[in-house]
Amino acid sequence: MKKRLFLILTLGLAFLQTAGAADKYDVVIYGGTSAGVAAAVQVSRMGKTAVLIEPGVHLGGLSSGGLGWTDSGRKDMIGGISREFYQQVKKHYDDPKSWPLQKRETLNVERGSGRYLPDADAMWVFEPKVAEAIFEEFVKEKGITVVRKERLNRETGVKKKGGRITSIRMESGREFLAPMFIDATYEGDLLAAAGVSYHVGREANSQYGENLNGVQKTQMHGHLFVEKIDPYVKPGDPKSGLVARVHADGAGEDGQADHRVQAYNYRMCMTKDKRNFVPFPKPEGYDEKQYELLFRNFEAGDLRMPWSPGLMPNNKTDTNNYGAFSTDNIGMNYKYPEASYAERDEILNEHETYQKGLMWSLGNHPRIPEEIRKDMLEWGLAADEFVDNGNWPHQIYVREARRMVGTYVTTELDCRRVRVAKDSVGIGSYQMDSHNTQRYVTEDGLVQDEGDVQVSPGGPYVISYGSIIPKKDECENLLVPAAVSSSHIAYGSIRMEPVFMILGQSAATGAVFAIDAGSAVQDVPYAKLREQLLKDGQFLDLPEGLKAKIYIPLAKMKGVVADDAAAKYEGEWIRSQGSPQFIEEGYHQDKNEGKGEKSATFTVELKEAGKYDVRITYPANTNRASNVPVTIHHQAGVTTVKVNQKVNESKDFGFVSLGIFEFEKGATKVVISNKDTNGYVIVDAVQWLKK
Repeated sequence: MKKRLFLILTLGLAFLQTAGAADKYDVVIYGGTSAGVAAAVQVSRMGKTAVLIEPGVHLGGLSSGGLGWTDSGRKDMIGGISREFYQQVKKHYDDPKSWPLQKRETLNVERGSGRYLPDADAMWVFEPKVAEAIFEEFVKEKGITVVRKERLNRETGVKKKGGRITSIRMESGREFLAPMFIDATYEGDLLAAAGVSYHVGREANSQYGENLNGVQKTQMHGHLFVEKIDPYVKPGDPKSGLVARVHADGAGEDGQADHRVQAYNYRMCMTKDKRNFVPFPKPEGYDEKQYELLFRNFEAGDLRMPWSPGLMPNNKTDTNNYGAFSTDNIGMNYKYPEASYAERDEILNEHETYQKGLMWSLGNHPRIPEEIRKDMLEWGLAADEFVDNGNWPHQIYVREARRMVGTYVTTELDCRRVRVAKDSVGIGSYQMDSHNTQRYVTEDGLVQDEGDVQVSPGGPYVISYGSIIPKKDECENLLVPAAVSSSHIAYGSIRMEPVFMILGQSAATGAVFAIDAGSAVQDVPYAKLREQLLKDGQFLDLPEGLKAKIYIPLAKMKGVVADDAAAKYEGEWIRSQGSPQFIEEGYHQDKNEGKGEKSATFTVELKEAGKYDVRITYPANTNRASNVPVTIHHQAGVTTVKVNQKVNESKDFGFVSLGIFEFEKGATKVVISNKDTNGYVIVDAVQWLKK
């Protein structure tokens, strides 16, 4: 009888917990990403209670999910709890016992400052299990309540009253009440369920006055097919249909908006160390037809190993995408941001099967070159990582999903410091980085990838408080440090784990101040927020002497204008942004080498015949050539003008006239050469102005 009574009471209490009484905290944080952990720690440090709700099991998101090579930009701009995390990484690896499989002195990372530096205060590469242990220690140290395996009821689980979220309910029925909420998910699930505006896909360049958004066929320079690859099942026969993983709809026009998001992948932790080695399995459901483009690419002569290992401690890697057909599962994630949980599981399973099948194929398929197979079989998964998931990362790299449209939208203009927000809550500095978004058939009937953009912002930039809060009329008590309010291309820079932790801490600080004042998060005095963030070690200001880059979009130009990105080049030219002003995203220069071997040809279609003033623009400098030959093809023939690029006194976007010429309707061209030049030759833009 006592046992039965005890059982009844136990079941009754469980029922009340899940279906009746709600859990109450000062701040509810949904998403156990690195941003979520940083937010929870800051809330606790400021004397409030926080609950960290993680839909899965593991804390840290990508930082503990395989992204052990920290893409960070300017590391001296990383402060607060974010830097504390990397300091704890360094403290861990200071202990010789943390190097059972490798002497720490042998960690020699060629790019970045990834190696172990005894005198440094922080370390920027780390094993996934080490990162997870640090995050767990962060929440344990502050006694933060962590709730795992609880997913938000995205249909009816968010209750609002008077513009505020009052509670959120999980699929299990468990409910959480608080005056403040933080959405720390990569997907923006809470903000969407709360009715906050968001965007999925790429905006048009015209929407925010950007240059690198939307479709990017012209701007691309990496992760492309470099050989001519036929897309058809029967080569040369469109009627035979397309091989797997390519579409026939065309890429679209440059700068055009679309629904596509950049590709996801799993950041695998790999090793060659046989003491800690698991061979890549052939996945269930393996279909060799999915890799036809991989086979054809090798057979055409592209012998690059299609993945990139970032070296980490104990003979491990953070393995990323590389080349035309690699770990990025291009085009298979478009539905993920707004998919149901069941649909997301299907997408994740497909991604896992694809990537495991790719790695198995590289080591075992007979159509892979023997030297590639031999090299690949030296590699396997690290046996001591992700031990509860078959040594496979538990977190896919959600490079972007939903992005809030908040009080302030951070865009390319912010990244380039064309504008600088007055309410900084953190610093970003990584390149504007989008992975490929689609694989299509070109007009020439070949396969090509599209969407890869990697352009430096030219230094640090500030991130506005308005980018982590919704519009006031949509929600007054929600902050969003991961799915932040930004354009597609700006998010490509912001979406780095150190920045997510920075913004998580800043969001938590704003939440606590709003609680104390009984105000909306939009009404938190910035001066007070700034004072606290600086006190807590955040960096909010640009370095002294850092000047804004002035980039001028083509939309501001009169007449017919061709940017350097549209030119056809002979010889090796490199892109640059070293000068303070330029058209679009930069310019090309000849490295002051190979004189007479290099040229840039600009070809345009003139819709009307008549006289045109032909002009070029270039950022001047004393190291430039004073005798750059520019050849104009016009109705009367060909004229070559020598331009002194050491000086440019033009006030009209830097355009200098080469003369007025008569043109017929149709195609014409201008050629800039470095023949016999006496310094650096610059290629930026050419303009035809109707007279």
